[in-house]
Amino acid sequence: MRPAAFITGITGMVVVVGLLMAGEARLGGGTAGEETASAEETATAPADAAPNAGEDAAVSDDRAEVIAHSAEPTAPPSPGPGDGVTSKPADLPQQAETAAGQTASPSAKKATELARPVVDNAGMLSFGERRLQLAGIVPTPVDRICGPAARQWPCGMMAKTALRLLLRNRSVTCDLDTVEWKDTVTTACRLGTEDLGAWLAENGWAEAAVGSPLTAAAEKARQAGKGLYGEDPRRH
Repeated sequence: MRPAAFITGITGMVVVVGLLMAGEARLGGGTAGEETASAEETATAPADAAPNAGEDAAVSDDRAEVIAHSAEPTAPPSPGPGDGVTSKPADLPQQAETAAGQTASPSAKKATELARPVVDNAGMLSFGERRLQLAGIVPTPVDRICGPAARQWPCGMMAKTALRLLLRNRSVTCDLDTVEWKDTVTTACRLGTEDLGAWLAENGWAEAAVGSPLTAAAEKARQAGKGLYGEDPRRH
């Protein structure tokens, strides 16, 4: 072989090897660059970016927890000294004063149901050892007698009977501070919506107390000759 041809062949092989090595280096550098860029994009991607398909089941619980925490109200930071925010020490005394006022005020009367009242007279009910006087009227004594001398009749007993027939052992509702009162208490009572004191005054079975709002009703009954102001109902 001629020396010139041999040298030319060797030179060609060196050039080919150089080109192959340069191409491999370029390909390797491109892959590394792509991998570096992919890592950077992953690290800087927004946290709320939509997950790819197949990742929903893995991140749904985490996202739900994040949403729940984001919906919770955050407490404002405590003011530090010098922030210009002053406390209100007067708030606590004001609340204490309100609570004390509520405690000191008398308890409001409550509508209380009382079962099977016993009629003592037209205006007085009893529940065991406790007695209850109907408000707004003067109870009519059982031994009261009405009518002229020749036509007297036991109007007190008749008044008691009238109230007893109205109640017929049914429960009444009375305005009371407590169901455990002692001795005698005066208050309003109702049978359904019928005020018992007003019923006695309107039908003439009891006189109205001084200054009572039932005065007009009792006077109307007297003028009409009802109850105590009329004749013996047994004669009719």
